[in-house]
Amino acid sequence: MTPNPSYTIDVQVETRFVPDQSKPHDNRYVFAYTVTLHNAGSVPARLLTRHWVITDANGKVEEVRGEGVVGEQPWMRPGDRYQYSSGAVLDTAVGTMRGSYQMLADDGTRFDAPIRPFTLSIPRTLH
Repeated sequence: MTPNPSYTIDVQVETRFVPDQSKPHDNRYVFAYTVTLHNAGSVPARLLTRHWVITDANGKVEEVRGEGVVGEQPWMRPGDRYQYSSGAVLDTAVGTMRGSYQMLADDGTRFDAPIRPFTLSIPRTLH
């Protein structure tokens, strides 16, 4: 085992607006996001659960908790990457998401991988 193990999962998120599933007249805005996780630590780890905090422009907050991501609980060795895509539906054209993944390292250590806040927004159009 590593003398001083490190537990670091880097999280990157890319977002996009999904116009063909959105209905702005009905206050329905659909966004897709792709998450890339990278085990930058020294110990293999499994993603156990997720916790999202989704806030729309009206200040409405929705918390989502659940096992794994897209039905999986990926196990990543140091240096491994795991990518998945999912989506969110908001009542407003702009919102934010943030949260964390709860991880379990192979040595039994539990730790969180924070997801920094990111913005969901329809593309701006110039007239």
